[in-house]
Amino acid sequence: VLSGCGVYDGTEIHEASAILVHLSRGGAEVQMYAPDVPQMHVIDHSKGQPAEAESRNVLVESARIARGKIASLAKLTTADHDAVIFPGGFGAAKNLSTFAVDGKDCKVNREVERVLKDFHKAGKPIGLCCISPVLAAKVLSGAEVTVGHEEEEGGKWPYAGTAGAIKELGGKHCVKEAVFSLTPSYEAHVDTKNKVVTTPAFMCETELHNIFDGIGAMVKNVLKLTGK
Repeated sequence: VLSGCGVYDGTEIHEASAILVHLSRGGAEVQMYAPDVPQMHVIDHSKGQPAEAESRNVLVESARIARGKIASLAKLTTADHDAVIFPGGFGAAKNLSTFAVDGKDCKVNREVERVLKDFHKAGKPIGLCCISPVLAAKVLSGAEVTVGHEEEEGGKWPYAGTAGAIKELGGKHCVKEAVFSLTPSYEAHVDTKNKVVTTPAFMCETELHNIFDGIGAMVKNVLKLTGK
């Protein structure tokens, strides 16, 4: 499930690409979706500032990552899929929810909430990375998730405050690393009860290959939970 195209106002492209590579390697068939709604705003990524005169649609922008093969999130049903995965990027906090503005008092997009609840009820796994675990924390009460560490540690974890917000949302935060280890589950947290799998990804200031490997651990565990 995508949230636009570009880290500051949509989907983090490297995360989406990594997820797709690992899903492909795992033999999964993939269908991409995005809500058909306006973006909260548009960011000029060369300046890191809002482009005041612009407005864009989340589905239309997400189609850039999907190479045009994408459908409205309203068409996503649990009957057609074994699992659902949400990449990160600020779009998860701006377009899939209002977390970027409202924090613990955020609202989640109606279709995103429906999808999360439907997959949870059906006992089908949900994967999330970077900032998107806040969606599960908000919608699935008591879900265990990770966004990495709970302290900034000199800037290594610049978004560490998100861990506190997850607790305020009613979720349980579990500290995880974002670097490679011999045990893949070390980089991803698996909530076996709720079948929610999360990994920090770009919540950590680290090398790209570490993020890629952490996402791989998340995808591998999601596929494992499908039982196929």
